[in-house]
Amino acid sequence: MTPQDAPTDQVDEQELEAAAPEPPEHLVLAAEFAEASRDEWAAAVDGVLRKSGRITDDAALGAGVDKLTWSTADGLRVRPLYSAEDVEGLPATGVPGALPFTRGSGDRERWDVRQHHAAENGTTARAAVLADLENGVASVWLAVGAGGVPVTELPAVLDEVLLDLAPVVLDAGVEATEAAEAFLALAEAKGVAKTALLGTLGLDPIGLRARSGAGPEVASVVPLATRVAEEYPLVKAVVVDATPVQEAGGSEGQELGFSLAAGVAYLRALTEAGLSVERAAGLLEFRYAATAEQFPTIAKLRAARRLWGRVLEASGASGPGQTQHAVVSPTLFTRRDPWVNMLRGTVAGFAAGVGGADAVTVPPFDIAIGEAEGFSRRVARNTQSLLIEESHLSRVLDPAGGSWYVEHLTDDLAKAGWAFFQEIEAAGGAVAALDNGLVATAAAEVRSAREKGVATRRTPLTGVSEFPNLDEKPVERTPLPSPVERGGLPLYRPAGAYEGYRDRSDAVLAETGSRPTAFLATLGPLAAYTARAGFARNLLQAGGIADDEAGATESAEDVVKAWNGSPVVVLCSTDALYAERAEATAAALREAGAARILLAGKGPVDGVDGYLYAGCDALAVIEDVYEALEGAQ
Repeated sequence: MTPQDAPTDQVDEQELEAAAPEPPEHLVLAAEFAEASRDEWAAAVDGVLRKSGRITDDAALGAGVDKLTWSTADGLRVRPLYSAEDVEGLPATGVPGALPFTRGSGDRERWDVRQHHAAENGTTARAAVLADLENGVASVWLAVGAGGVPVTELPAVLDEVLLDLAPVVLDAGVEATEAAEAFLALAEAKGVAKTALLGTLGLDPIGLRARSGAGPEVASVVPLATRVAEEYPLVKAVVVDATPVQEAGGSEGQELGFSLAAGVAYLRALTEAGLSVERAAGLLEFRYAATAEQFPTIAKLRAARRLWGRVLEASGASGPGQTQHAVVSPTLFTRRDPWVNMLRGTVAGFAAGVGGADAVTVPPFDIAIGEAEGFSRRVARNTQSLLIEESHLSRVLDPAGGSWYVEHLTDDLAKAGWAFFQEIEAAGGAVAALDNGLVATAAAEVRSAREKGVATRRTPLTGVSEFPNLDEKPVERTPLPSPVERGGLPLYRPAGAYEGYRDRSDAVLAETGSRPTAFLATLGPLAAYTARAGFARNLLQAGGIADDEAGATESAEDVVKAWNGSPVVVLCSTDALYAERAEATAAALREAGAARILLAGKGPVDGVDGYLYAGCDALAVIEDVYEALEGAQ
């Protein structure tokens, strides 16, 4: 079609603009629908839950909403719906870069991708550090001393690192002072100007005490910290590490409260040495755990900045805002089916970035097994590169800000954290609260609830307690020694109990050529037993227990004929068939020699020794099966 062929009666662009409706002053989504009240929404929820039988027909309005409400580890109630009225009266979050710093420092263009290195061999560590820095990592978190490179090898490891461009964060435990001195000496030898040197010396006697049960006095940080304050304006001297509380199974509120108490202890020591509050605060870097519970992680980081801003304000200072290093907690990672750890790391890294952390560490997916390899380190750093470069998460400051749920949860966690901080201070401060067991006791109470959730599989661990694969090929790595012998707060790995049973199964396989095996006594046709047989198989395999299945059966005699001789039998079928055949089948199997007969379902059925059902203690069932199998040998 040529310009000469074009129609001559086209509408002029100015006429189109004149005819267009005026845009609304405020965009209202779904404006054509009548606004629903909270009671109307609650009634709709109640209707759905009545149909599913989760609430009774005569339940009061809002009973369904109550059913969908759950509690956090701090006992905070989380509702399924939040509205503007839920944030009325909450403290103002302010703007980025100003008190109370809830919304961040205001100057973050992207967060710092920080990779941890714990290789004992200096040559290996050097190659890994350079590979990371060349491929997207912005700073290096280096284990030195026990569990890392020797202090004497620090110059060789960092020889080609530009210390005024790539910050180095030291993790040296009991050798923190020696490592810090070696690092500063290295920078001077390389000709790096003191005003340009970047990094964190990693002094943290309180964090060391939390992990090991012992450590130097808080005041031990003063000589180096005051020297840094005078000579190295861009270097952080002290780390306030709250991750031991999370590693012990503690709650978000406990982690927040402990971090405040530790931070205040360092502030006191540094200000007593003559530093101003502002300068002392500028020497601190706070370290928090990021978990796969993304909204609590986001809210925790926001609450941490708000709480520390309140501490500074009470101390007569208006800043600086809290510098945060968020570490995806290695305790989340599993040894079994470790590939799922990539997903856990992605979700937790997402939460850390959205929460406003200044630096984020996503561990390699094989960290629970041993020393990371090049591939796993590449996946770890590319996880963050994807979040930053492709998902553009760092382009918006505090993207969760304004969410009624996140704002409410931030406030709730801030209150819980402040309450635990006050409890620690009343006990004499962070060191005293560690020494007298206050922190350990508080964390143990929360850990007990977490352990129950894992044992009952209410807190599922994909690839471990749910959907395990007994035939998976194990991932092998060089074991890593622990940098600190745990004599303080314990290390809680949710997957540990199940992995212990899987190791037990592997040992039996290596010794006998077959795994511990139970027999699934399936009653009726496939359609009748498949659901509960699948449930029982999933639970047993979580403990490394294999199974044989009877298949479709029509009588107790059919089941006995198919029985493989295992002392442990699990009856699997519908409640209707249980009523018809379970008792007779259990009796026939018992007579044939079965020692332990379980039933997939709640029963009750005569002649059955135990039950497998959603919410039962899976770990107790697995232990019971092992005892029966081993007792029959």
